[in-house]
Amino acid sequence: MDVDKPRIRFKGYTDAWEQCKLGEIAEIVGGGTPNTNVDAYWDGDIDWYAPAEIGEQIYLKSSQRKITKEGLNKSSAKILPIGAVLFTSRAGIGKTAILTHEGCTNQGFQSIVPQKDKLDSYFIFSRSEELKRYGETVGAGSTFVEVSGKQMANMYLMMPKTMEEQQIIGAYFARLDHLITLHQRKCDETKKLKKYMLQKMFPQNGANVPEIRFDGFTDAWEQRKLNDISEIVTGTTPPTKEKNNYGGVKLFVSPADIQSNRYVNNTITTLTDKGFDLGRKLRPGTSLFVSIGSTIGKVAQIKDFATTNQQINAVIPFEFMDDDYIFSMLEKEATTIKRLSAQQAVPIINKRTFGEIEIMYPSKEEQKKIGRYFTELDHLITLHQRKCNGLKKIRKFMLQNMFV
Repeated sequence: MDVDKPRIRFKGYTDAWEQCKLGEIAEIVGGGTPNTNVDAYWDGDIDWYAPAEIGEQIYLKSSQRKITKEGLNKSSAKILPIGAVLFTSRAGIGKTAILTHEGCTNQGFQSIVPQKDKLDSYFIFSRSEELKRYGETVGAGSTFVEVSGKQMANMYLMMPKTMEEQQIIGAYFARLDHLITLHQRKCDETKKLKKYMLQKMFPQNGANVPEIRFDGFTDAWEQRKLNDISEIVTGTTPPTKEKNNYGGVKLFVSPADIQSNRYVNNTITTLTDKGFDLGRKLRPGTSLFVSIGSTIGKVAQIKDFATTNQQINAVIPFEFMDDDYIFSMLEKEATTIKRLSAQQAVPIINKRTFGEIEIMYPSKEEQKKIGRYFTELDHLITLHQRKCNGLKKIRKFMLQNMFV
């Protein structure tokens, strides 16, 4: 394999890449802060960025604080052009973003201003992790961790011979990042909708009907204790000394298996048929509630037969209750239920306390509609998150193979 050529390239490009210093293809520009005691320097129309404003976003359109032209002239801040890549240079080294409007920064940056026809903005932005590693390495020698403009300018990079190849690579990662952002935004928006509807589709503050209902339902909801509408099962752990209890294909759920996904499809520890027979079997559709430990209040549901350890209370609805409704209700009430654990010396919600919790519920027909609605929302959330994670894996792979 050629060490001066990337593994993956766009068709038509075969030349070896060349090494150069960042300072040969870009200007490295620091920032500054006008005197904060002079009102005339502030609240103008010039964007002025601080490192705290650089998060997950790729493009910067407007800063939280702005300075005046006089403030710019009376400080070491400098106007940066559109396309400049802001690079944080102090503790928290390596956060980057691209300017979409002219602006300036405080002294916590060493920003990269590409030279025309020598460096593409998105090409260098795509190498943010490489820039970050370099900055952290050379900045680690001082008491106050910081990388200087001179150090950044001396960073060696392998670069394509043509600007055209840079631009094609930059455009590829721009499209990939756009898709990741799009799916993450849809995922976040669906999560917000779900949170809102969990508040509106269940009765609040002593009411016996919710604010939002499906058409055709008008009856008041009933209230009963959780152990009057379901069987509550606390898990158990088969003897660990008997090795033939473990290593099979049966699901053995612990709090560590309950992550952000609704369903538990795999578990870290599995049981043999022998080990499974020693546990308390749970049917598909059962909801699981973590009742002790640092993750108390987490909720999940199983699609297959499973058993759990003793840190989980399982809720198996009676015939007049809907599985998916129970799951959504537990999600909605999780924070409230979790507060009960604070009353104990050791944070725990035992089976007795858990079963005494009062639950509001409608007819089974309405339960099914509510349960189905939230199941569909969870499906959308999972879909977008899976797509986003898949694109991130592709991005990581391509970053490793499209650069030298």
